[in-house]
Amino acid sequence: MKKATLIVSLLLITFSAFAQPISGQWHGLLKVPGQQLTIIFNIVENGDGYTSTMDSPDQGAKGIPVSSTSYIDSILTLDIQAANIQYKGTYTGKNGFTGTFTQAGKAFPLTLSTEKPRATKNRRPQEPSEPYPYTTEDITFENTKEHITLAGTLTLPQLGDQFPVVILISGSGPQNRDEELQGHKPFLVLADHLTKKGFAVLRYDDRGVGESTGDFITATSADFAADVQAAIQYLQSRKEINKNQIGLIGHSEGGLIAPMVAAESKDVAFIVMLAGPGISGDKILMLQQELIAKATGTDDSDIKKQKEINAKICNLVIHSQDNARLKMDVQNYLTEALQEMPDEQKQDFIACHLQQLTSPWMKYFLTQQPAESLEKVKCPVLAINGEKDLQVTATVNLKAIEEALKKGKNTHFVVKKMPGLNHLFQECETGSPQEYATIEQTFSPKALNEISDWLVNQVQ
Repeated sequence: MKKATLIVSLLLITFSAFAQPISGQWHGLLKVPGQQLTIIFNIVENGDGYTSTMDSPDQGAKGIPVSSTSYIDSILTLDIQAANIQYKGTYTGKNGFTGTFTQAGKAFPLTLSTEKPRATKNRRPQEPSEPYPYTTEDITFENTKEHITLAGTLTLPQLGDQFPVVILISGSGPQNRDEELQGHKPFLVLADHLTKKGFAVLRYDDRGVGESTGDFITATSADFAADVQAAIQYLQSRKEINKNQIGLIGHSEGGLIAPMVAAESKDVAFIVMLAGPGISGDKILMLQQELIAKATGTDDSDIKKQKEINAKICNLVIHSQDNARLKMDVQNYLTEALQEMPDEQKQDFIACHLQQLTSPWMKYFLTQQPAESLEKVKCPVLAINGEKDLQVTATVNLKAIEEALKKGKNTHFVVKKMPGLNHLFQECETGSPQEYATIEQTFSPKALNEISDWLVNQVQ
């Protein structure tokens, strides 16, 4: 859940003596197995030393605080304690540094320059290319209650008619129809796989994203559920679709939304929850923050402090009655909690996170109880999570999903943990979000087949 990541970094900025002025942007290409990542260090002179931040644009990360910036005897040392990252490089005299980027004990050469490097295109071997062995149609449909037009792609198998169909529901954050993130297009790969298996697939841009209208920023999961209902109504108007075999596949937050829709609609024949939550949002975020921090080598003392801050923020959001007062309370609390951070950097950090932390989406997500919808779902359910998922951890969420379905007396479900897979259902090493972009694979074939095999059994 990209939008749902509440990792409040507690980083102390220190200053060291310097010899050569190094203020500015320093660019590099980090070559890791199967991928290249653009890294940018933004260094600013501050009194007798420097402060800096790091950007990783390929991973959607910007303004990551650097704990300490040291430049002594032509050697630049940058430490990011929260991510267990260090860069150490020597000034070459040619407007650049040659050195080593180290994270969690793994070292990679990295050269920094004032010039932007030319990165090669990400290799994503699973992405299909035209001509496709099926029909692809760009479509639009209306959420008439909110006067929103949603734009998407409908894929139809070439042979036959009255196809079973699935609607793909994206995870948190503004997503296009391919759920494009970290250089991957999971929904493009999933739609391709399922259409080849005989299913029609509808995927669409979130409201306010791509070619869809509407306002994403003010929307909650309930609003996104209304968009799914509009997609169902649209499919019921298509002569190629079997109206009795309309299913939903939701990833991450989409796995929260799918049961919400199925609980209220008899038109949903089956649902698939991909890394869907079974516990409340506040518990998910607290677990997520702790697991990711541990995976990146954060000290236990820092993890404890981060948990205290996040718990306080969650409590403020959950119990708030007035959004203006909430923003003031969160800003005041973070100002006090991050007092060891330099004022300018602290204010930038707070300004960057304040809108997200106090958004309508955040309060809805933190207080939503997935079990309430799951207990009402009567259609067949497949719930799968990656064993190494650090964002929606498998064991605790799958257990909660199973318990809720049983409580609702639903006997038509499969709950399964997929070994070795992360939140995006990639085969991985640690499960850390930092790995997503570096993995060539977009969607594990084992997970794809698990989904399609189960779906085929539902429509036979």
